[in-house]
Amino acid sequence: MSNLLTDRDFWVKYWESKTDLSVVIPENYLFHRQLAELTEKNKVKTAIELGGFPGYYAVFLRKYLKLDATLLDYFVHPPITEQLLKVNGLEKNDIHIIETDLFSYVPEKQYDLVLSCGLIEHFNDTADIINRHIAFVKPGGSLFITLPNFKALNGWFQKNFDKANYDKHNIDCMDPALLAQICKDAGLEVLQSRYFGRFSVWLENEKEKSAGVRLFKKAVWLGGKVFSKIFPFDSRQLSPYIILEAKKS
Repeated sequence: MSNLLTDRDFWVKYWESKTDLSVVIPENYLFHRQLAELTEKNKVKTAIELGGFPGYYAVFLRKYLKLDATLLDYFVHPPITEQLLKVNGLEKNDIHIIETDLFSYVPEKQYDLVLSCGLIEHFNDTADIINRHIAFVKPGGSLFITLPNFKALNGWFQKNFDKANYDKHNIDCMDPALLAQICKDAGLEVLQSRYFGRFSVWLENEKEKSAGVRLFKKAVWLGGKVFSKIFPFDSRQLSPYIILEAKKS
């Protein structure tokens, strides 16, 4: 079985289907608190975002945390990234770009912080992709990985209303205990591996769905938001994300 659940053609079509990619990244961007605390606690100066085109987190790290930030992906369309930088008040060279295949690239340097958000779940061999992240981490550096939790209600929604997208994800890797064990086996200290966030559901290219699906999604979203406001806790059943944070000795 191939390790890849997607290919370059998938990502070209995926990004071509998106509009308005050049958005202003807010200071309260998703995972902002965790990244700010990690950066301050560990005196982070350099960071690399893996698989993150168009570079939202690289921009966040540069814009708000003032890090020397790098974006690595095997599909990068420079005009999109350059426009993203511009609307966020950054210059063309404010983040470094590496366009390459992560599976053939040998890191030329290591970083204080290595992160990916929504990458590892697109591969069958979870240990392999995490270890490729670890290769970029400096001794004493940090690993920060997030991924969707499709074992929650959001996953049921994806499976039933966007099966093609659901099938591009490795559901088995969405297990905090598994992720923690992989890092421990690699010699890292695991600081957290847990479900994260209050209830949410989403659909890729929602505008292309039928009116009935969109209305049902909105009703489920509103109901879940009310419930999670009354009962605010992270859980496998409702939390939309998983966070993994580990440190290299």
